[in-house]
Amino acid sequence: MQNRILTNREKEVFELLIKNKTTKDIATTLGISEKTVRNHISNTMQKLGVNGRASAVVELLKLGEISL
Repeated sequence: MQNRILTNREKEVFELLIKNKTTKDIATTLGISEKTVRNHISNTMQKLGVNGRASAVVELLKLGEISL
């Protein structure tokens, strides 16, 4: 991974994703737009060098960035 440190917001987004929240749910919870949520997810996937949300979650769990 190029940059091992996620922003606090990126972590918040993925912590909500693993709780089975939708993009819309996450946007509402965090008070941001759905596009911003998608941007955080895309940025995280790029940092991790993975394709897809599920792969990002797996990598973040392995790295200890998020927990179940």
